[in-house]
Amino acid sequence: MFPVGGVGVMLVGVALSGVVCGALALALRRRLGTVAALATGGLLWSVVVIGLVTLIPADGAPGVVYADSRLDSCSWDIGGPAPDGFWIFSGGQRLLNVAVFVPSGALLVVAAARWRRSALVTVPLGLVLLAAYSVGIEWTQLELARIDRACDVTDIVDNATGAGLGVAVGLVLAVVLRPWRGGVGR
Repeated sequence: MFPVGGVGVMLVGVALSGVVCGALALALRRRLGTVAALATGGLLWSVVVIGLVTLIPADGAPGVVYADSRLDSCSWDIGGPAPDGFWIFSGGQRLLNVAVFVPSGALLVVAAARWRRSALVTVPLGLVLLAAYSVGIEWTQLELARIDRACDVTDIVDNATGAGLGVAVGLVLAVVLRPWRGGVGR
């Protein structure tokens, strides 16, 4: 039996990880400048939040999933039927899967823009790592049937799309916020 679950557990995890990542951002502020430090802490927090939202059972501890009811592979029905999103975020699950990765993509660009030259390598590499993270989540959902989640290739496509859209948003934010200026208080 998987011992934890539910929206309350997710929200507690989000809050606690937010405090830790906020403390990290404060610790990095003098070294990176305010904008880059907040973007770095925010990027880490967004990745943790994605893990919490996708790997903790949504409806509480589901109990036992018997071998004969467990899926053997991911669903390859690209764009197939998807359930509604969570009560927190109205709309379909596909929209939620896109939206949850947008902040990570945007914060990746703002954090990497602190070092403009290396950002040309860091951002594409980070985008690939975000897509790989999505693959890892789906694989975990397949292997750990007890968390009562389903592996779906459509989720990977939607997550990568969200990360890509986030990178586009991050490019605009980086120009506006100019994290390469660095100094404390900026």
